Amino acid sequence: MFTGRVDEIGQIEQIEAGRLMVRAPRSAAALTVGGSVCVAGVRLTVQEAGPGTFGAAITQETRCRSTFDALTEGSAVNVEVPLTAGDALDGHLVQGYVDAVGKVVRVDSEGVSWRVWIRPPERLRGQLAAKSAIAVDGVSMTVADVLKDRFSIVLLPVTRMATTLARLSTGGRVNLELDLVSRLVARRGSGAPAAPGQVTAALSQVTSALPRAGHLAGRRGVADAVRHFMAGGAVLVWDPEIEGEADVILPGSRLKPESFAFLLTQVCGYPCVPCATAVLERLEIEALPGEGDRQHTAFCMPVDRVAGQGTGVSAAERAATVRRLADPAARPGDFSRPGHVIPLAARPGLLAERVGHTEATVALCVAAGLPPVGVCCELMNPDGTMAAAAAAEIFALCWGLPLVELGDLQCWL
Repeated sequence: MFTGRVDEIGQIEQIEAGRLMVRAPRSAAALTVGGSVCVAGVRLTVQEAGPGTFGAAITQETRCRSTFDALTEGSAVNVEVPLTAGDALDGHLVQGYVDAVGKVVRVDSEGVSWRVWIRPPERLRGQLAAKSAIAVDGVSMTVADVLKDRFSIVLLPVTRMATTLARLSTGGRVNLELDLVSRLVARRGSGAPAAPGQVTAALSQVTSALPRAGHLAGRRGVADAVRHFMAGGAVLVWDPEIEGEADVILPGSRLKPESFAFLLTQVCGYPCVPCATAVLERLEIEALPGEGDRQHTAFCMPVDRVAGQGTGVSAAERAATVRRLADPAARPGDFSRPGHVIPLAARPGLLAERVGHTEATVALCVAAGLPPVGVCCELMNPDGTMAAAAAAEIFALCWGLPLVELGDLQCWL
């Protein structure tokens, strides 16, 4: 989480496939390996932090969806270290997830100030409003005016001195990110303009959730997520590399009917039950024929708990089936086949063998000391599209869930 108040202007010392080095002495001193940093409006994971410089991982996805494709050695970039609990919110709330790349179409001098006109992609235009907040290359700005195909921001001298926005010129490209509080209000409200009370309530919700909700990075973030999971809480796991999707994951042994109803009504994806191979072998649940989906997910025979009284499809009955799958005392005869709960077979080596949500679910169960059976469900938007990174973190903040990346789980579990 960031505020859009730039700590310093850094300089790219090296950029290559998968990695960049930035000289930024003040910021480097405050960073830790595995933590986050915002560079030119893009959240990155710190790989190394030394005197005066830091290194961060960059993916092809980042290059394609931001201005990073144009960065070269010597480029100046805005750098901000992550917000920590107790820090003043002197700016807007920024996630570091780029919504779009805009093009500078005009720069006008207005006395001591500059007015910069930016043309965003059409998909972003309907979400812009005058006096709303937006991050431009990671800098917290206010939208001054909105016209048919463009919007303007006003650069004061202090902003030009402290950020790279002084280098903007006609034809240049900038990373754009909408304000987090506006997103929260839009998600939880009707989409109408937010009243001051709505904004205050949303801001209060976000700040109260900062310590353990939203994006958690590095070894400490994974440890916090495991503790939350151990207590029966849900964890949101984001896959930035392969699927570009987030899954809500819950421990199977402690699954409540309300939790399964939450997956159906709020998460809206396809609930499945990842299991260790030993569990499936003991319960004689066989694999379904075929190679699975594009990621070779190992689907198994759907089952229901025999002792159920209904059809097996209700949230309560499906939760009971999952709990029985996780019960070490369960036997093959406890389940009818086919049913309404879909087991998935995790690879024996878990995340060391396959970096997927199936293996992440079982790995979280093992790390928490729970039976190796859990539930995962893809996060979908209300319109049926898959939730992107920014929407996933908003969901995590709304519901008080920790969000971790698959790569971090692979490193630390």
